[in-house]
Amino acid sequence: MSYVAPAGARVGHVHLKVADLDRAIAFYSGVLGFELQQRMGNSAAFLSAGGYHHHIGLNTWESRGGKPPAPGTTGLYHSAFLYPTRGDLARVLKSLVEARWPLEGASDHGVSEAIYLRDPDGNGVELYRDRPEAEWPREANGALKMVTEPLDLHALLAEA
Repeated sequence: MSYVAPAGARVGHVHLKVADLDRAIAFYSGVLGFELQQRMGNSAAFLSAGGYHHHIGLNTWESRGGKPPAPGTTGLYHSAFLYPTRGDLARVLKSLVEARWPLEGASDHGVSEAIYLRDPDGNGVELYRDRPEAEWPREANGALKMVTEPLDLHALLAEA
């Protein structure tokens, strides 16, 4: 490998094709709490946390009225949204519970705690918080030792 991405590189935003713009905005804004920054009629919208120009782009340019990709096809597995604290993750979980939004799973990965679900268009969504790096589980040689254990959602909700 000749090129190595710099340590400061990161995913800046995710841009999703959706079938119904209003429905997608209602989920990402009304349930997950991202703020609408700009809307381009009925064709696109840009949402973010904290006033950033956009963390999430939504459009119907090629997908208005469309259906999710069939199982067994390639594409995005999920987009992941990192919450700054366990309390913040608890509050978004509370919002999902209040909206009666179905969850697909919840895992403790040792390095992080994650909640998994689907958006209205069937796109996978991960909502997670990282533990401080000093708490990450490691092998004897220092390599990461990530795990997939059940996440106690009741204990998490108690922090909301």
